[in-house]
Amino acid sequence: METEKIKVLIIGSGPAGYTAAIYASRAGLNPVLYQGLQPGGQLTITNDVENYPGYPDGINGPQMMEDFKRQAERFGTDVRYGIATAVDFSVRPHKVTIDDQKVLEAETVIISTGASAKWLGLASEARLNGSGVSACAVCDGFFYRGQDVAIVGAGDTAAEEATYLANLARKVYLIVRRDEMRASAIMQDRVKRTKNIAILWNTVTDEIMGDQAVEAVRVKNTLTGETREISVQGFFVAIGHKPNSDVFAHYLNLDENGYIRTIPGTSKTNIDGVFACGDVQDFTYRQAVTAAGSGCMAALDAERYLASLESEPATELGATLSLSEKA
Repeated sequence: METEKIKVLIIGSGPAGYTAAIYASRAGLNPVLYQGLQPGGQLTITNDVENYPGYPDGINGPQMMEDFKRQAERFGTDVRYGIATAVDFSVRPHKVTIDDQKVLEAETVIISTGASAKWLGLASEARLNGSGVSACAVCDGFFYRGQDVAIVGAGDTAAEEATYLANLARKVYLIVRRDEMRASAIMQDRVKRTKNIAILWNTVTDEIMGDQAVEAVRVKNTLTGETREISVQGFFVAIGHKPNSDVFAHYLNLDENGYIRTIPGTSKTNIDGVFACGDVQDFTYRQAVTAAGSGCMAALDAERYLASLESEPATELGATLSLSEKA
């Protein structure tokens, strides 16, 4: 395979990856950033971003990520398309394989691969994915203008996407498993004040109906066991995300949900020279502003690590103390 030597490799984009790139490039570290499966991360499926400092009137999510990318490139970041398909963190420099075709030898690696949408796991959901089933209301909501749709979820993402769909669809059914939502108070209030959103409490999705496209959803009341069919043309899933950490699992410490563990107060993982930032290591907050902040931390940590290597010979990599030992 083709081999390339890199000082700072950033895997994944989004607020964390692009911010790390901005800081690393301004420090003269010549970072290379691979955008991954979803260039720009989850914000590319967010319509209006109103809680990021510096945008008093709000901003469109995809445009915001394009601004981040342009800023990183302005300072010299080499932004590329590609996916990390294998890694070897047992030696230094670290080895990362891109698209099963190219091996990168990186002195430092910053992981900002984010998290991917979770699905319900229904056979009908998979069969009709792209034919009425979607995990991105902003991407696909336009196609259901004036029609009836359903959305599953109870958090901020579900609330935001429900209100977004309400501006396009005739009726929005929000399917909530319990008798309360997990969304923030302001988002819950926004949902409840939207007249064409009907909240189905204590309800789960039993089946998505339709041969070639979504025609209805069969729901089940968790208290009574009663089922009923609701005519809808679109079905959206907003039930959370899975961290994109599988390729690193052999080397890095992960928590029970697959998020990369970092030493508290830093972006450091259990492997020297490997850092993690953004949603791939943040189960608690998962906000654009916290992701950007952690990207800054990762770049500064990487810069300090590289400075420490100047007086150290290149040898086989030794892992840092375990997180339990650091605590």
